[in-house]
Amino acid sequence: MKRFSKLALPYVVWAALMLVLPMLLIALYSVMEQGNSIISFSFTLDHYVKFFTDPDFLLILWRSIAIAVKTTLICLLLGYPAAYFISKCSEKAQNVLILCITLPMWINMLVRTYAWIGILSEGGILQRILGLFGLGDMELLYTEGSVLLGMVYNFLPFMILQVHTSLTKMDHSLLEASADLGANPVQTFRRVTLPLSLPGVINGITLVFLPAVSSFFIPKLLGGGQYFLIGNMIENQFITVGEWNFGSAISMIIAVIMMLLMMAVRRIEQHNQGIRKAGMRARGGKEAQL
Repeated sequence: MKRFSKLALPYVVWAALMLVLPMLLIALYSVMEQGNSIISFSFTLDHYVKFFTDPDFLLILWRSIAIAVKTTLICLLLGYPAAYFISKCSEKAQNVLILCITLPMWINMLVRTYAWIGILSEGGILQRILGLFGLGDMELLYTEGSVLLGMVYNFLPFMILQVHTSLTKMDHSLLEASADLGANPVQTFRRVTLPLSLPGVINGITLVFLPAVSSFFIPKLLGGGQYFLIGNMIENQFITVGEWNFGSAISMIIAVIMMLLMMAVRRIEQHNQGIRKAGMRARGGKEAQL
């Protein structure tokens, strides 16, 4: 055991330097007055007060959470049926379909987002197709819809892969037992498949919502600077305005929101696991009585 602990030491040091230390510096900057050094600084909460007392900042935060929720819901509605269909295919077909889903992820996300500018721009492919149906004058780029489309496109594979993993790990004998007991396919899906796939759904929601709420280059490119989200606001404070302290305070607020959401998701997952275990114990008790 001591030998394995020594092997893990470099990874612990790396995590401390690359993850823990930057977060500590951000937390420290968020409670420093503008212009103070780390060695000698005066404690202040003015940056947090500034954020929560300005309605414009709160509106941007609400807009970011709203579009992240929309992205997550659309990814779930599209990703679950796709993952379910893939799980029902043969093993060889599953490998090919998963490769088709992950293949675009091999290309840099920034490049893939740039490609959508050409597709959605005026005179682009999509507008020409819509022009055949008399909808060629519709504005596609630099709208909330274009930002939402870019987020769904980039984050949908995370949802599909997580749900697919849960569905493939499921004990298929339970489906056969459900059919033997007289349940139709809809009842089997609702009572067996869906509850057993919830861990994958929850992991998919986490992997989609967290990057969506803090994304900055997708709204910047597809929103044209007109659709300003909290990620753009943080980037603006660090790069354009130069108020690192206020930008750090916003980063800490988003980090706390993310941690609270992750804790809530894990609580829901633990609650569902407890219900499933209680159901299994109850069924085991009834079988023992019989």
